[in-house]
Amino acid sequence: MIFEEPRYLYSGDRYLLLEFGDEMNLELNFKALGLAETVADDPIPGVIETVPSFATLLVHYEPDQTDFHTLKDALHERVASLGSTADITLPSRIVELPCCYDDPWTKAAVDDYRKKIKMIEPNPEATARLNGLRDVRELIKVHSTPQYWVAAVGFWPGLPFMMSLDPRYVLTVPKYNPPRTWTPQGTVGMGGSCTAIYPVNTPGGYQIFGRTPVPIWDGAQKFAPFSKSPVLLKPGDRVKFVPIDAREFIEIENEVAAGTYTYNIVDYDLFAVARYTQFFEQGKKDVGYSAAAAEEQSATTVA
Repeated sequence: MIFEEPRYLYSGDRYLLLEFGDEMNLELNFKALGLAETVADDPIPGVIETVPSFATLLVHYEPDQTDFHTLKDALHERVASLGSTADITLPSRIVELPCCYDDPWTKAAVDDYRKKIKMIEPNPEATARLNGLRDVRELIKVHSTPQYWVAAVGFWPGLPFMMSLDPRYVLTVPKYNPPRTWTPQGTVGMGGSCTAIYPVNTPGGYQIFGRTPVPIWDGAQKFAPFSKSPVLLKPGDRVKFVPIDAREFIEIENEVAAGTYTYNIVDYDLFAVARYTQFFEQGKKDVGYSAAAAEEQSATTVA
């Protein structure tokens, strides 16, 4: 549900959690990002940082400079000043990431799980079947066609939670129960309708079916896109997956190891929510289209 009025909740002695609703909804995420942007552009005294998520904004503040109630009033004024969600514009980059789908590395992680923990269907086949797709080839086509909106970064440092911006290309799958004990760095997977990329080797519960050789976490900050932060992707970014084969994966991996890889990033542009909403509503009408028929149109996702 989308709340008529935001909820302001205590979250420890120096955090305020602002809730716009209790569902994974891009409209709510646009609100959270829009509010975070206003605070960044015109800081509220005492606020250290904000952390947007799907339907919430966590506000970190210094108790010696402000208090919960003063901050709540200031944020409420900012929320009112946002106006309609359709009026929001957000700075947004497009980041292209190569992805080797149906790859040997995530297959090894799934096979290990099947042997040691629980017998499950191979993840690419399960994801295709559960979404009414013909086979894994169609899964790759459907997953790699749209742009993905980075709604939040969390769970593990640098891990992006992303939603398809095109309603014609939305996949949904259940998470593991119990989760895996390990997942290769760079793994691409899904839980619910959310796509994520594992920044390091870590346990996880998403259905996995691809891997990128490109780091999204760089603790050494040796690549240019990490000059200001060890985290590549930020809320409000858009990600486009580019299918590659295993040979290309190794080639790119070698470039990364040598420090010669160049990231393909289209720098900040304004993402107009009103224009996107028009695109989204038209896309909902076209959901019945086949992947092939809609592929060309999807490549022009409105910014």
